[in-house]
Amino acid sequence: MHEQPLEGPLVGEDGSVGYRGVTACQAVGISYRQLDYWARTSLVVPSIRDAEGSGTQRLYSFRDLVVLKVVKRLLDAGVSLQNIRRAIETLRSRGVDDLAEITLISDGTTVYECRSPEEVVDLLQGGQGVFGIAIGGAFKEIQGSLSHLPAEPAVPHPVGESSSPVEGDELAARRARRRAG
Repeated sequence: MHEQPLEGPLVGEDGSVGYRGVTACQAVGISYRQLDYWARTSLVVPSIRDAEGSGTQRLYSFRDLVVLKVVKRLLDAGVSLQNIRRAIETLRSRGVDDLAEITLISDGTTVYECRSPEEVVDLLQGGQGVFGIAIGGAFKEIQGSLSHLPAEPAVPHPVGESSSPVEGDELAARRARRRAG
């Protein structure tokens, strides 16, 4: 029987690798107090081994560390721990067990799950679908629409000078004729 190191990965009999709390904290950039609180409140529970009384140590998988890092990044972005917890609870209630498999985006207030380029869900509004507008796509669409429509120079007209009607603008042409005559 060989002795496992105090830090770094712990290798199980089946070759699986786990990380103790101290290592998880260093890898993710959080305090041990945060890690302990998140585990005790079931925000991120270690999937390999949870603490079972005094003397036992939690053992986190690589995927657990990814989820811990996502929680930290959301906190760093300004999302409250309460909102992060609600978002994760919404995902879990829908059967999403592996949070490392999804894409989350945030505006610093709410958390969205990006299911596909066309589908984004607000996790704090009970999974309500939202839509995004790709500005680049709108830009290209307007460029294409304008390519066959008339334009005019953006030169200001001196005050009192009448502007010539735009080609195809019947109302402007009538006004110009009325003024002239």
